[in-house]
Amino acid sequence: MNTKWIPGQEPTIASEGAAVTGWHLAHTSLEAAATELEWALLRWHEAFDRYNRQALNMLGLTTVSIQEMTVLHIVGLHDRAKPASMIANLLNRDDVQNIQYSLRKLMGLDLVRKARDGAGKNTNVEVTEKGRQVCDEVANIRRQLLIRQIGELENGEARLLFSARTVSMLIGLYDEAGRASTGYMALDTSSDE
Repeated sequence: MNTKWIPGQEPTIASEGAAVTGWHLAHTSLEAAATELEWALLRWHEAFDRYNRQALNMLGLTTVSIQEMTVLHIVGLHDRAKPASMIANLLNRDDVQNIQYSLRKLMGLDLVRKARDGAGKNTNVEVTEKGRQVCDEVANIRRQLLIRQIGELENGEARLLFSARTVSMLIGLYDEAGRASTGYMALDTSSDE
């Protein structure tokens, strides 16, 4: 496989040779490419979770879940208080009750606190000084252990930006497919052959 990264000349299954898979999900080269990406994202997610668990362990935050740490980072985004619904939206989640549970746990650890909005009507959350310090420590670990290595990749920044745009586009496609599927009964997937 050609490892040289040339934006606009990304490899395809066809350019890398015939797709040889045992996947029931991959009968065409397009299906094989989609399956390769999905499989890579699943493995990436597991690696991402292991890395984050280790970073939290390094900080002695063994009772904080990766989801809760992610919520803490989102609360700290732009240094502005946010409602649970906005946090859920930014994470593309529809389980606001689970976000609220994470926020209550983070409040109990003194990492976030309640904050009234400008009108004083809604309760938002903001990061405490302790929470900000935890976020900064996680960012420092990330810089030392991960970002430095990514910086050594050829065109690492371009690769990340291209990947982020691709995944963001696919999020929209998967969301749309999920919405469309709610309007259908079970499909007859039996073959006419």
